[in-house]
Amino acid sequence: MYSFAQRKDTKVFDEPLYAHYLSKTEAKKYHPDAELIMNSQECNGQKVVQNMLTENDSEVLFYKNMTHHLLDLNLDFLAQGFNLILTRNPREMLASFYQVIENPTLSDTGYLDHLKLVKYLKEHSIPFLIMDAKEILLNPEAAMKRLCQYSGIPFDSTMLQWQAGSRKEDGVWSEYWYTSIHQSTGFKPYQPKKEPFPEELTSLLKQCEPLYSQLLSMR
Repeated sequence: MYSFAQRKDTKVFDEPLYAHYLSKTEAKKYHPDAELIMNSQECNGQKVVQNMLTENDSEVLFYKNMTHHLLDLNLDFLAQGFNLILTRNPREMLASFYQVIENPTLSDTGYLDHLKLVKYLKEHSIPFLIMDAKEILLNPEAAMKRLCQYSGIPFDSTMLQWQAGSRKEDGVWSEYWYTSIHQSTGFKPYQPKKEPFPEELTSLLKQCEPLYSQLLSMR
């Protein structure tokens, strides 16, 4: 999202379906500032989707969504754009997620929803690209060029750097989730996590790993 926000032809949106997801699930009980989030956004997912489809302020619109936020929605709207499915090694993702959510479940991770979404996109011939966070960090310029080519927009070198700090588009949840991005000025070089993996997440990791591997095999 921060990368695309640097483009002059682009308007970005930070998880517009987060409140919809919280309002329909038990996640509202353990996501930080859930009430604040639900008060800051439209909780009716269908209305959010309609707003997404009628937005026309910029030539390129970038919507950052979590796959599990698509809960109970008609997915026909996904045919109106290009879909990037961004995934990450669960050993690294879970360790980071654990810093905010202490007892995550499989549904919190989104891996199973990724696979369901890919199946839907394939069945309906909707264009998409699967990318892994590691490949972007290993070569940001090549990755962004590939993404732009697949999505039918010109590459813009400004996508590779940004100013440190928050953005006006950040959701009210940014203080919990965006500490690292607010300290960055671009894509940080990939570095494997050195901290020990939380032992209490071992069972969840074993559930996530085959789903992640299956997703990567479909790139």
